[in-house]
Amino acid sequence: MQTPEITAYLKTFCGWSAGVRAVLAKYNLPYTEKDIIQNPAFRWEMETKSGQPLSPCVEINGHMLADVSGEEVERYLIEQKVVQPSDAATEVPTNAPCPTEQHEGVVKLNL
Repeated sequence: MQTPEITAYLKTFCGWSAGVRAVLAKYNLPYTEKDIIQNPAFRWEMETKSGQPLSPCVEINGHMLADVSGEEVERYLIEQKVVQPSDAATEVPTNAPCPTEQHEGVVKLNL
């Protein structure tokens, strides 16, 4: 299979973003990560390309998947025959938000 071109617009700390990273790692797919928290220009780029403000957004071979979980990214990759299905486990859930404690910790640090 040909290596896909993938750009992932992710947050630094986010359960959904971690799920996307986990799926891409599971299939050993190279990708360009654009952290929309660390670089506001990437957020603007994501919103312009996806037409909406929610993340994660993942662009695969020019097709934008907007506001997706790792589980949805994996489903798309399999349906498009970019990867073969795998039962390999990931280190984090692929379809879950951050634990409340993590959000509270990040909020407290940023105040």
